[in-house]
Amino acid sequence: MPLPQHPYFRGLSPTLHISHRGGSLLAPENTLAAFRMAVERYHTQVLETDVHLTRDGELVVAHDATLEHCTDGVGAVADHTLAELQRLDAGHSFTRDGGRTFPFRGQGVRMPSLRELLRAFPGMRFNIEVKPDVPGIEDAFFQVLREEGALERACVGSELDAVGERLARAMPDACHFYPRDALTSFVLAVRGGEQPPEDPRYTVLDMPLYFGEVRLVDEALLRTAAALGRWINVWTVDEPEEMRRLVAEGIGGIMTDRPDLLRRVLDERPNPL
Repeated sequence: MPLPQHPYFRGLSPTLHISHRGGSLLAPENTLAAFRMAVERYHTQVLETDVHLTRDGELVVAHDATLEHCTDGVGAVADHTLAELQRLDAGHSFTRDGGRTFPFRGQGVRMPSLRELLRAFPGMRFNIEVKPDVPGIEDAFFQVLREEGALERACVGSELDAVGERLARAMPDACHFYPRDALTSFVLAVRGGEQPPEDPRYTVLDMPLYFGEVRLVDEALLRTAAALGRWINVWTVDEPEEMRRLVAEGIGGIMTDRPDLLRRVLDERPNPL
């Protein structure tokens, strides 16, 4: 897959090792513990993550809008200040053995702010989804990326088209991935043998590999994306055989909850990165 011209891709080549939420099957998702493991142990090239806006206007790294799944807290992320969120145990719920043990519980793992994450990995590239449709979140997000010097090392966007469009207006020079409806239009057009809509705002197709039983990535999609200067990252792939097939097809990047397995597969190549 040819590289797009955006500075985000400088020095990169397929297939990218992308740790989904830091590798959420190996360590508590969206925490520095997970991100550090992915970077230091599995040499990930991109950290995928999500951000929410706190009650006091800070951006915190979290996927869910509520706290119960990952922490010992309750309620909505948006109803808490950053300080309140960072007093919670973000390793409380993580288990590798179906709930028999909780190896990160009580170990001081907490929810990082976006600033903390960017500062912890100053040379790392990120794929960041802005989760909630909150007025002004795009401006707060842009301010953090600009102040931390991270605009060229972050591919940004939202599943929600309204938020994705606001992000594109707020930071037109950033690398943006397609929001849901625009992505759907692109993929359906290709599957129907038609030219997809041209939208210069978006460079990256972050997309599921399967929709139900249908495998969405095929030769036509890869060929069309390459011809239009678009990059494809697929999520969430945790099976080594599927990883190997994607690498052979030349996929741009693989998002995985098992960065250990993806590193093993990528290192099988004759000249691994």
